[in-house]
Amino acid sequence: MKNLFCALFLSIIAMQAFAQTQEKDIIHLWPGAVPGETGPKKAAVPTSDTSKGVVRLTDVTDPLMQVFTPEKGKANGAAVVVCPGGGYQILAINLEGYEIARWLNEQGYTAFVLQYRVPQKQEGALQDVQRAIRIVRSKAAAWQLNPEKIGVLGFSAGGSLSARASTLYNKRTYTPVDASDSSSARPDFALLIYPAYLDQGANHSITPELQINEHTPRTFLFATADDPYANSALVMAGALRDAKVLVELHLYAKGGHGYGLRPGNKAALAWIALASRWLERNVAEK
Repeated sequence: MKNLFCALFLSIIAMQAFAQTQEKDIIHLWPGAVPGETGPKKAAVPTSDTSKGVVRLTDVTDPLMQVFTPEKGKANGAAVVVCPGGGYQILAINLEGYEIARWLNEQGYTAFVLQYRVPQKQEGALQDVQRAIRIVRSKAAAWQLNPEKIGVLGFSAGGSLSARASTLYNKRTYTPVDASDSSSARPDFALLIYPAYLDQGANHSITPELQINEHTPRTFLFATADDPYANSALVMAGALRDAKVLVELHLYAKGGHGYGLRPGNKAALAWIALASRWLERNVAEK
């Protein structure tokens, strides 16, 4: 009974947080038709599954970003496009989106929580993240941002998408729609937290799609040994090292998968502390 009460309480809190974030600044990525889509645009649909207090969005047909800005006087001029996970099926929008944005705000970063296309629209998702980075960079002055300090942070499938953004930024995935598309889609840094799907090559080697070279942005990786997707972080780190890219990898013994930064999981506490220091050294002080 106690566990049921806790679950219900978390679900209520999660839905309240979801409702509150709807009042944040929203940027629709595609002013006209969404490339590759034939159906009408509509708001994303929260699923009925709110277990563990997670709001899960699906049926994203109108990709957008929600903007979270730091308190006045805290902003450091850097920005992060946040890519929630969910197996390319759903988006764990509060666990790996809104909650992460608030943590980034505390560190001085402006956060853009991305609602990329799901379910199972990997090509559309890549178009969405490229477009998102270009919009942030092209409008950096409006948010008082340094256009050379725009990164990506992703979890699980969002980690996969962030890695794709970091390595496929020169791939033309859509026809330009406005002046924003003249800006670079290359992130200046990347953080991949328990990333998935990066080891789909032969014998669980690096996914062939990823084009890693010396121009791939500096990258922070975190995973745990008991995560079934942990090999993704290992092979990504190895490929980055071979390309002489600045990379930092942390592999903890336990923690599993999908914990975000919520209390009660030591891995969650570990990655945010390590990532904060990495960001300070590699972004804020650069």
